[in-house]
Amino acid sequence: MNFDLNEEQQAYKRTARQFARQALAPNAARWDRESLFPVDTIREAAELGFLSLYTPESAGGLGLSRLDASLIFEELARGCTATTAYMTIHNMATWMIARFGNAETVARWCPDLCSGRKLASYCLTEPNAGSDAASLKTTASHQGDHYLLNGGKLFISGAGSTEVLVVMARTGEPGPKGISAFVVDAQAEGIRYGRNEHKMGWNCQPTRSVSFDQVRVPASDRLGEEGEGFRIAMSGLDGGRINIASCSVGTAQSALDAATQYLHEREQFGRPLASLQGLQFKVADMTTNLVAARQMVRLAAHHLDQNHSDKTTYCAMAKQFATDACFQVCDDALQLFGGNGYLKEYPLERYVRDTRVHRILEGTNEIMRVIIARRALMKDLSALDADQ
Repeated sequence: MNFDLNEEQQAYKRTARQFARQALAPNAARWDRESLFPVDTIREAAELGFLSLYTPESAGGLGLSRLDASLIFEELARGCTATTAYMTIHNMATWMIARFGNAETVARWCPDLCSGRKLASYCLTEPNAGSDAASLKTTASHQGDHYLLNGGKLFISGAGSTEVLVVMARTGEPGPKGISAFVVDAQAEGIRYGRNEHKMGWNCQPTRSVSFDQVRVPASDRLGEEGEGFRIAMSGLDGGRINIASCSVGTAQSALDAATQYLHEREQFGRPLASLQGLQFKVADMTTNLVAARQMVRLAAHHLDQNHSDKTTYCAMAKQFATDACFQVCDDALQLFGGNGYLKEYPLERYVRDTRVHRILEGTNEIMRVIIARRALMKDLSALDADQ
């Protein structure tokens, strides 16, 4: 196995790192403080292809692998966690339209989504259908050449500020087989948006509820066949879990970098904090966990690219481990800053707030453990290792 990145991948990382340093990092604290959704900066990212990383070239995207996309998201998150997290959601929604839409749907929506002229939100979660997505209640009734959409969604990133919604709605029987997926014009008649939620983190992207009242959706804007929506949603979430884990890894790297620099600069007891063995051990543990998280995310991305039979399990393991481990790295980094870590003058408290939500998104980490455990009980985990 060769774990080295090739020249193209190194170039992707350099480009993303430069954009993060120049466009994201200098503004991240202000965006967080003012709850400002940086649409102009996100559209600048689109010029570099960052809004359609793994969308096929035939639909206007870059057509990169999930591993390549993970490398880029990790670098972008080092500049601004929350903005990058939104870009991963947009990437996922755009890919779903390109992958499962018919030719008319792809031609109608994907060029504007890939270019950033339009931004997308992903609408799955409902008040009583969070991790249990198959129990969703929003309905889409077939009426000739269109569907009528009724119901509501909750915790939708970008809602109210985006132009396109990818919506999961029930078209048939209870359970996962009765769910279908749709592309919806976010300004369509009958759509209403709730207030922008006041959150602990991710303040620079709006989060709102969305309600649908007899919203007319052309039948041609259904993704896949009726009843395939849950499968489409889950295929999107495999990549989404890698994406959000990559954001955690990038943020944790920034936290570790800041902490190690601080330990060299800060002096106590007549010497730099970096010379104290107890703190050296802490940094060693943080570094080890960060590297382990990064490698697990890249392994999962590779398995998704290869359509490995256990790709969903690996994506769940990567998401669960990386978001837990990287949140702890950020929290430990804050602790190394002492009282300064609690001040907004430093980025550590923002890193902690922004990565905390990653343990909840794309299925809580408790749900990730259920996915992993079920697979482990069906197939000895030693057999998973033997597959490598």
